Amino acid sequence: MRVFWRDTWTVFWRAMRMSLRNPAWVIIGLAQPVLYLVFFGPLLEPLAGQLGTGNAYQLFVPGIMVQLGIFGAMFVGFGLIAELRAGVVESQRVTPASRTALLLGRVLRDVVVLFVQAVLLVLVALPMGLRAPVAGVVLGVVVVALLGASLSSVSYAVALTVKSEDVMAPLLNAVAFPVLLLSGILLPMSLAPGWLETLSELNPFKHVVDGVRAAFAGDVTDTTSWVGALITVALVAVGLWYGTRTFRRESS
Repeated sequence: MRVFWRDTWTVFWRAMRMSLRNPAWVIIGLAQPVLYLVFFGPLLEPLAGQLGTGNAYQLFVPGIMVQLGIFGAMFVGFGLIAELRAGVVESQRVTPASRTALLLGRVLRDVVVLFVQAVLLVLVALPMGLRAPVAGVVLGVVVVALLGASLSSVSYAVALTVKSEDVMAPLLNAVAFPVLLLSGILLPMSLAPGWLETLSELNPFKHVVDGVRAAFAGDVTDTTSWVGALITVALVAVGLWYGTRTFRRESS
């Protein structure tokens, strides 16, 4: 076990050093949520009462955080395809390092990056009017980081399978946009017609968004909040299982 964690740390630190040397993509990943916050958030302020809240940002920021977690992690596989082409992954495969460590080290880097981005997003939202309990914000940030662990594992597994940006890009877009539209990230799905709200119930990310919103509203012990957290943990388990299985299969 000690060797496993040493190998995981080695992969994590290499990936983290690459991020620190070229932080542009980290900043670009944060730019889109901030733009939503600046240009879309003010549109919701007059509608706060109709949306069932006294603070529009208390409703909007959790959705944007989950969006950050989804899109920030879903596309990390493109970096692995570049590493495949450069022979980095092949050189790691010939070492005795565990295939799980090769995946987990990269995933932990993505979790750290998402954690930092989520905290920065909350700090940007505070002067704009966000008011939320500390416990709710902490739970929301943790959920977003865990969501990132799930989706980055899947993204790496897909990248290792398709080995082509031309295939991966349309595949991820085909999944990402229905997820975005049916998760209520921008507006609660309670505003949707009945058939659309029923359809959104099948989307696990909708429950994650609802859970983080409940936490930001101060309902940390509310059922909605814990259902969202439990679904996130389940997504992490499935993502790591699929990612580890793919890394082992592709390396055999």
